[in-house]
Amino acid sequence: MRKRLDNLLLGLLLTATVATAQERQPQVRNVYLSDDPSQEVPRIHVGSRIATVLRFEEDVDPARTALLGWEGRFEPILSGGKSVLLVPRQSLPPEDAFLLRVTLQDGTELPFTLISREDGQADQQINVFRDSESPGAVRSRLADSRIRERRLREENERFRQEETSVDHSLAALLTQGAVKMTPFRVARSWTFSCDIGTVEIRGYIHRSKTAVVFAITNQTSKTPWRLGQARLSVESSGKAWPFALRMDQEEIVQGASGTISIVADLSTFDFKKGTEKLVLELFRHDGLREALVMVEETGPHK
Repeated sequence: MRKRLDNLLLGLLLTATVATAQERQPQVRNVYLSDDPSQEVPRIHVGSRIATVLRFEEDVDPARTALLGWEGRFEPILSGGKSVLLVPRQSLPPEDAFLLRVTLQDGTELPFTLISREDGQADQQINVFRDSESPGAVRSRLADSRIRERRLREENERFRQEETSVDHSLAALLTQGAVKMTPFRVARSWTFSCDIGTVEIRGYIHRSKTAVVFAITNQTSKTPWRLGQARLSVESSGKAWPFALRMDQEEIVQGASGTISIVADLSTFDFKKGTEKLVLELFRHDGLREALVMVEETGPHK
């Protein structure tokens, strides 16, 4: 029997603390050096109070490894074994750049340029391969290639599904503000302030589907707001529940607004007479949770 959610109230409960800090995924990159003199000096992205570790295949010489102009900006550089540790003490202006000179035990000097990334994308580990043909470098290149291929397959599959998905079409209409062209009706809505501006949330229901629309305004942040990820999961088990997502722009610059729409089919979801819920979480690019919405069955409309 097909469930009719238009006869139910889906309670959308917003957490009191928006932009709750979440664990960031480590930013790990591989850097392959070359003997070509025209190769650009590798850039390392650093962020305030975020430790960045450079890992080499050979031991470094601490006495001849130095960061120029670090005083007052960085913690004293730590180097030993095959690692160099960098920790900025404060936010760095984006136009500032620092030269790091790493000297290996065989006397080889390797230059790096440190630049600021205060958007949550600072490097946390850089694996440096001086010889691009070394066994370690070859293994890393192969792993990088497999990751790129997997992501490409996932992206192609996502595009294929979106071309024929009714839910993606509905999400696109909601993102464009064409609510009247969809079967949804508003269940609840909120507007609240966050650290960069305001967020408006509108919850919609109709028969076997629900939708949530986020309208985000960046009033104060010079760093553009970008979506990190959205999650919809069963509260009791944490199991992911499928959904469709559409957004009208990749990033929201200061003074601008953007819309993100999420549509989910709940025809097969068992609310277990109100004891089970779905949790919708919206994370921005720096790993912070912008909003949390609970989708639950709370009773029939009056």
